[in-house]
Amino acid sequence: MLPKNPIIGLCQQASFLISAAKVDQCPEDSGLEVAFAGRSNAGKSSALNTLTHASLARTSKTPGRTQLLNFFSLDEERRLVDLPGYGYAKVPIPLKQHWQKHLEAYLGSRESLCGLVLMMDIRHPLTEFDRMMLDWSVASGMPLHILLTKADKLAFGAAKNALLKVRQEIRKEWGEGISIQLFSAPKRMGVEEAQMVLAAWLDLLPEEDEEGTEA
Repeated sequence: MLPKNPIIGLCQQASFLISAAKVDQCPEDSGLEVAFAGRSNAGKSSALNTLTHASLARTSKTPGRTQLLNFFSLDEERRLVDLPGYGYAKVPIPLKQHWQKHLEAYLGSRESLCGLVLMMDIRHPLTEFDRMMLDWSVASGMPLHILLTKADKLAFGAAKNALLKVRQEIRKEWGEGISIQLFSAPKRMGVEEAQMVLAAWLDLLPEEDEEGTEA
């Protein structure tokens, strides 16, 4: 039984802050923020809304609608960021290039970024974009947590096997530092586990002393 997560209360009061087309339009680079990334059809907005118990990110049946860096405030020092969806075939090439340019600028310059949640459709994991994000996180030392989304689309045994297979490949190519789990927004599968990762990154969990007790 996981303890009551302090991030839940913050999420219940979360609010839209600003949308930015370019890095210089982002909020002041202070405090802590966690960014959500993924291909346009990976269920990124649904996952963000499920984790926060709110309708923060706009979901659409047409992938690729998230064309801006969307910032959501949890409190004065903490934010969540919905990054532009990537890789949807019907998006014009110039727009794709714009997204990539400013996504790279954000990732490379944002001092307050403390972790990245990468969403992969469990049926189509480790795409070219996913691998690019994994390469970047390892090279930059940025904590990264993977949600294998749409896990409800597979039988439980098949989903577990997919998780093990992807985990093995990630450890082989990118090492032990990247965490991964099953996730389903409609079934609320894996929500508490993912929320604990967010709480740790956003410095919301009580510190423990060397004896293993809370400080």
